[in-house]
Amino acid sequence: MYDRWVEAGYFTADNTSDKPPFCIVIPPPNVTGSLHIGHAFEHTLIDILVRRRRMQGYDTLWLPGMDHASIAVHALVERALAAEGTNRRELGRAAFIDRSWEWKAEHGGAILAQMRRLGDSVDWSRERFTMDEGSNQAVLTMFKRLYDDGLIYRAERMVNWSPEMRSVLSDVEVEHKDVDGELVSIRYGDGEDSVVVATTRVETMLGDTAVAVHPDDERYRHLIGRQIELPLVGRMIPVVADEHVDPAFGTGALKITPAHDPNDFEIGRRHGLPMPTIMDETGHIAGSGTEFDGLDRFAARSASLTAVRAQGRIVAEKPHRHSVGHAQRGKFEPIEPRLSLQWFVKVGPLAKAAGDAVRSGDVVVHPKELEPRWFAWVDNMHDWCISRQLWWGHRIPVWYGPGGEVVCCGPGEEPPAGYVQDEDVLDTWFSSGLWPFSTLGWPEHTRDLEKYYPTSVLVTGYDILFFWVARMMMLGLYAMEGVRPFDTIALHGMVRDQFGKKMSKTVGNTVDPNEWMDVYGTDATRFALARVANPGVDAPIGDDNVAAARNFGTKLWNAARFALANGASPALPLPSAPTDADAWILGRLQEVTAQVDALLEDFQFAKATEALYHFTWDELCDWYLELAKPQLASAGTAEGTRAVLGHVLDVLVRLLHPVSPFLTEALYQALTGAETVVTAPWPTAVGVPVDTGAARRIADLQTLVTDVRRFRTEQRVPDKRRVAARLVGLDEAGLGAHRGAIGALVRLDEPAAEFTPTATVEVALSGGTVVVELDTSGAIDVAAERSRLGRDLAAAQKELDQAAKKLDNPAFVAKAPAHVVDDIRGRQAKAAADLERITARLEALPT
Repeated sequence: MYDRWVEAGYFTADNTSDKPPFCIVIPPPNVTGSLHIGHAFEHTLIDILVRRRRMQGYDTLWLPGMDHASIAVHALVERALAAEGTNRRELGRAAFIDRSWEWKAEHGGAILAQMRRLGDSVDWSRERFTMDEGSNQAVLTMFKRLYDDGLIYRAERMVNWSPEMRSVLSDVEVEHKDVDGELVSIRYGDGEDSVVVATTRVETMLGDTAVAVHPDDERYRHLIGRQIELPLVGRMIPVVADEHVDPAFGTGALKITPAHDPNDFEIGRRHGLPMPTIMDETGHIAGSGTEFDGLDRFAARSASLTAVRAQGRIVAEKPHRHSVGHAQRGKFEPIEPRLSLQWFVKVGPLAKAAGDAVRSGDVVVHPKELEPRWFAWVDNMHDWCISRQLWWGHRIPVWYGPGGEVVCCGPGEEPPAGYVQDEDVLDTWFSSGLWPFSTLGWPEHTRDLEKYYPTSVLVTGYDILFFWVARMMMLGLYAMEGVRPFDTIALHGMVRDQFGKKMSKTVGNTVDPNEWMDVYGTDATRFALARVANPGVDAPIGDDNVAAARNFGTKLWNAARFALANGASPALPLPSAPTDADAWILGRLQEVTAQVDALLEDFQFAKATEALYHFTWDELCDWYLELAKPQLASAGTAEGTRAVLGHVLDVLVRLLHPVSPFLTEALYQALTGAETVVTAPWPTAVGVPVDTGAARRIADLQTLVTDVRRFRTEQRVPDKRRVAARLVGLDEAGLGAHRGAIGALVRLDEPAAEFTPTATVEVALSGGTVVVELDTSGAIDVAAERSRLGRDLAAAQKELDQAAKKLDNPAFVAKAPAHVVDDIRGRQAKAAADLERITARLEALPT
């Protein structure tokens, strides 16, 4: 089916069309990746939106592509080289990049085939890659513009450093994890000029340039401005006063290592402290001038602790569990905060524009409750480190001259002879930040860019609201002269296991959606994912959800088979005088169509899917099909029932198509003979007004049938056993026309001339009370019936007592409104009648 859809061009956008545009660019998955549960979840939601808009007559463009995944590919190729006994530095830059392209050609793009299997209705003719030529031109153009406008600069700043990768990592590539460590309290200085500091990283004291205390801390006020001796190094360092210090934490004194801690760096800047780097890019101590130079950072920690202990400067040692950032790639090593010379984007004006776009309503964050997260980030954003010490990626287009000259070259520009290009590449988020417009042809003024920008909706997880979405907003508004990159940011939560726990390989609760598609089918997988997708909140899901979705698909399939076997067709004209059942189901169809339409417009995927589930299973299959059977057997109603069945299934299949595309394609073709449901019109209104009278009567019928079924179950009357019964009050309740249907639904037979009921079920309906007298001789559980009637008797007696208590109170009768008093008198009379009836029924039961 999918190949036929692609070949027919159903997914191909037409930028010359007069249709209104609807464009979504795919959040580009890593070229290294395969379809994980997060992808399947997000892609399902996007595809629902795109397929619905396509059916609504929009010129839809869902633009696919992949991210070059700088760190991930780099790590994988490095690993392969290590297995060969070499590394990138021995191989050289050009050869390493060639190997990376070879890796992409051989292994990259596996996820694309899985996207086809999932049913993603993307325009494959416009597939992009963040390192293709178009993207490269966009990156060079953007860097040059930002550089020329003074928004890109180079400076020494604190960064997340990976000694294994020998590169900066972005915050999103760092995962914080609680680890067991040791909090060591060390005495700096001697006598009155001494202070105790506590640290989990003894080795960094080699780079200390001060001790900081709070200016109002009486314990240390005498030390402020004095010099104390740094243990192990012997260097004299000052005691400074800084309000950042919390006097209540630890000893109230902090060792300050400006080159190896972000907070210390800021304190160092405020006080003009030296910032010596005492660790090289591989995580080894270097330049400290001590015997620890050359040691790995962890070996240095142990060795320096031993040395401080030997000096007698340890005041206390105790276990300490604390959070440490770890590199997500490679060996999951602890990252090293490190002062480093890097390239940065000055985000101030860009972030302000991104915040203002949401404040003004130009861009809508959905759900609105997540807006504060957006403002909390963009209003307090730090400058963005965009350089990476890697080789796979967009190389920074800056060249250095022999005399220290610096030149930035845009597309088509060449540096002067003898200039050397910067070794670093750009952060992957820089190129993916251009994705909404670079994929449409920018910096060229293409027809695609003119028609499809700004894109319509960005569907993404709230977890990358800051890392990706904010960058697209900043760069989009900047590059496109204030025009937003998308109209709406529709945020979804994270997929969790069925118990609501975060999925983790370590815990062993991860799910492979490909396995779900193997076992339950693609349509069931998509349906289950959509059914747990509430805006902005996490989505718990497990095998049971997908099994239920598979069962739902089977139920719909069997309903369609039944309908087709009985000649149902949407081509038949709807009956001019529909039965109550026909009018009811058509009215419900209209209500559900409007409900689903509104919910999907509001990104309420779970509620829309739930509404379709219950309409299909609970109303169409459980009730209408059963009511349709006797109608199909009657010449007077058969043709109308075939038309109604065909019409309902036709609309239902189209409503379900965006969620379950393959199942609905098969059913739509069988029902209508049409070529495809992909481009079929989206249902809006069925043209049949809700018949409130029919709806009320069917509701009464359902209540009656449900109560009798419950009675049969309680009395353990076998489901297949037919029971003689007399229905008293059916005509008066307005259900006389449904006598046969009721009998069929609860297996009741007309009683013989001599009929002695052994059980009675009384059901209050909107049109009156119906009493069902049954002859359950030999089938009824007398003890259970006596118990049930005993409960009913107690309830009636309680109601009678409560009414009598109020009516016997003269003050209440005098002060209460007349209608309240009348209501209580009515309840008293009914309770008395119930007592009489139930007592008689109990006396009639066999002993």
